Amino acid sequence: MTDTPTTTRSDGWGIITATIAVFALIVAGIAFLSSTGGDSTVLAASDAAAAEWDGAPLELDVELGDLYVEPAAIEVEAGQPLLLHVHNAGVMPHDLVFDNGDGTTMLDPGESETIEVSGYSQSTVAWCTVAGHREGGMEMAVTVIGGDATDAPVATGADTGHGDHATVAANAAWDAEFVPFDPNLAPAPGGTEHEITMRATEVQMEVAPGVFQEVWTFDDQVPGPVLRGTVGDLFTITLINEGDIGHSIDFHSSRVAWNDEMRTIGPGEELVYQFRAEYAGVFMYHCGTAPALHHIGNGMFGTMIIDPPDLADVDHEFVFVQHEWYLGPEGEPGSLTKMQNDEWDLVVFNGHWNQYAHAPIEVEPGERIRAWVLNAGPSENSSFHVVGTIFDTFYKEGSYQLRPDDGQEGGAQALDLQPAQGGFVEFSLPVDGLYPIVTHKFSNVDKGALGLFLAGEVDMDGDIAH
Repeated sequence: MTDTPTTTRSDGWGIITATIAVFALIVAGIAFLSSTGGDSTVLAASDAAAAEWDGAPLELDVELGDLYVEPAAIEVEAGQPLLLHVHNAGVMPHDLVFDNGDGTTMLDPGESETIEVSGYSQSTVAWCTVAGHREGGMEMAVTVIGGDATDAPVATGADTGHGDHATVAANAAWDAEFVPFDPNLAPAPGGTEHEITMRATEVQMEVAPGVFQEVWTFDDQVPGPVLRGTVGDLFTITLINEGDIGHSIDFHSSRVAWNDEMRTIGPGEELVYQFRAEYAGVFMYHCGTAPALHHIGNGMFGTMIIDPPDLADVDHEFVFVQHEWYLGPEGEPGSLTKMQNDEWDLVVFNGHWNQYAHAPIEVEPGERIRAWVLNAGPSENSSFHVVGTIFDTFYKEGSYQLRPDDGQEGGAQALDLQPAQGGFVEFSLPVDGLYPIVTHKFSNVDKGALGLFLAGEVDMDGDIAH
């Protein structure tokens, strides 16, 4: 048997069509339907490719793509072995593994491998073992005819979204050794050219007291490093993949070709992403590798701040990135199934459950404070609010909507942000005391979106909600 050919046309339309299809997968994170059929047709053992079993294996060509397996379902006689010619037609590494351990090695794009799979007495499923790919649709259902079970298996993915997933204890509290994410924002570094190296990694992180997950990160932290500059600055970012799966990076502050700087790189590879900042704003960056929902929902995001040219002086600048956690089993990646169903377990600021309630952010009454806020999502909205004060400056998505020097008498109570939107607010705290930091979608406050500003002298011996 020969490798599955790659179809091209001299006018480039085949390449454009494939690029559009892959981009749709990255955005949606859903199963890709084959361009040859698109309906996950069952390939039966009685078809011409197999005929009736005469002792020979069922020989098939299998194509792996981003994110699909074609054929998505086959039928085989009980005990009949399989001879599969597997080709990776995608742009990311994939494999195909059965529950008995038979399967391919990890195939790079364009690679092929022929494998023999021993016969089954009951129906089963084969899948790609790259994290998130099975849940994204990379399964092949194998229905055994005449065996112990003749019904086709239900291809639901490795993760049902529930099961033995981690949970936060009702009385959870951070211990004294916990170090919160530093919310203080450093000034723009100066200069007009910035050369930055960032690492894509997969690490264990405690997202809530006693709850550990395998998170995917930039530079071993969630959110990733805060980057800052001014309009006109040139950014040259070198991304090094130190993880075990493919990763990429997408700066919303840039205007570049998606298929170039934002391409996925494999473990050990690196790319250079260069752009000039043309617009001011609070911009998201994130991994865009398919399924992008899984990579963002598992921690691969951060913020780049491009200062407006007339930014006023303040006493403090803080950054708050709101996002959701979708807990998987303890120590494992987050649940893609939960992400697909909008079933978040936690909503937090800067990576950790209620961390600024445990360690309040200290300021003095009357000081000017600027809070930069990004809603990294990937799916929930944000209504950033500080209890006990009013915002006199309101900047959202590149534009001021409220400024004290405009002579207005109004004030703002919440900065409303959909996923991937950002802005900042300015305010002061009038007297000594505690001022809660929340999203005013209060169902999410109980899920971890709670912090405190501590202004001046406060008696901390009383009860504080954690």
